[in-house]
Amino acid sequence: MAMLKALYTQYFPAKPAFTEKDVGSQAGKVFIVTGSNTGVGYELVKMLYPSGATIYMAGRSEERMKNAIQGITSASASPAPATPATLKYLHYDLADLDSIKAAATEFAKQESTLDIVWHNAGIGGGKGLSTEQKIEGHIGINCVAPLLFTELLLPQLKAAAKANRTPRIVWTGSAITEAKAPRGGINFELIEAGQSTDPFTDYANSKVGNYWLAAECAKRYAKDGIISICQNPGNLKSDFYRHQPKMMMLFVSPILHEPKMGAYTELYSGFTSEITPENNNGSYIWPWGNLVKVHTRADINEGITNGKATKFWEWCQEKYSPYK
Repeated sequence: MAMLKALYTQYFPAKPAFTEKDVGSQAGKVFIVTGSNTGVGYELVKMLYPSGATIYMAGRSEERMKNAIQGITSASASPAPATPATLKYLHYDLADLDSIKAAATEFAKQESTLDIVWHNAGIGGGKGLSTEQKIEGHIGINCVAPLLFTELLLPQLKAAAKANRTPRIVWTGSAITEAKAPRGGINFELIEAGQSTDPFTDYANSKVGNYWLAAECAKRYAKDGIISICQNPGNLKSDFYRHQPKMMMLFVSPILHEPKMGAYTELYSGFTSEITPENNNGSYIWPWGNLVKVHTRADINEGITNGKATKFWEWCQEKYSPYK
């Protein structure tokens, strides 16, 4: 019953708890939004554009990202924001760990601080998915590469904390973890397969991984003044479903929401005052800004206290250590 209620609440959320009207001036702040040329990430940057921040839009395709930047700036041309954000492209390929260090190095050349990184980009579905380093695609793209990026960005995050700016790391979860995650949270044998063999379970593994990495980051870096949380943006019309069978989409499409709604979840996650380094750090957030604090499934939460989350963190580190 608790799982059904959790799924219903995430599929049919209440009104957004935090909107673009609540953001205010972010002049002098620096943000990174991965996967922001389309979908939720694009809508999030649109909401942040009037804030005056410097926003790095990280993704694989320079052409697509620059088209997205043009789309955001053009859409806001009339009337123009009083303090428009500075939008910059950052090359970032989650499927290739070599590109992660290059992205962090390029960012460090330009910025000494980082206020928020939204790990918005990801992949879901499809058999045979694998990264350049032969890591199963969902785990490699959704967990291993973002954790490497986070660790490489720690100098800038810590510098922001020292400037009393309370930096945040925002991870992306999913309601699929309620229904499809293996007992205990992650199937460690399956993530060693090297390629996707069971897409739904592989994806659920990676989303539990994001929840666990958020909790581990909070545990490790709260002392440095850094917030780390995981949010489920919601069930949305986006490129995420491009690998799914057409027959399945006939049933799924009617209950999907516009990407803008998912951006409200991410917006709340980045700015809510309900979360501080000392309080609610490592929490879980449902659409469209519902702070539930912990996962519905006890076995997934227990992974944080029984050492499985730490084991997964170390597994990720082992995979990316040659590329750090």
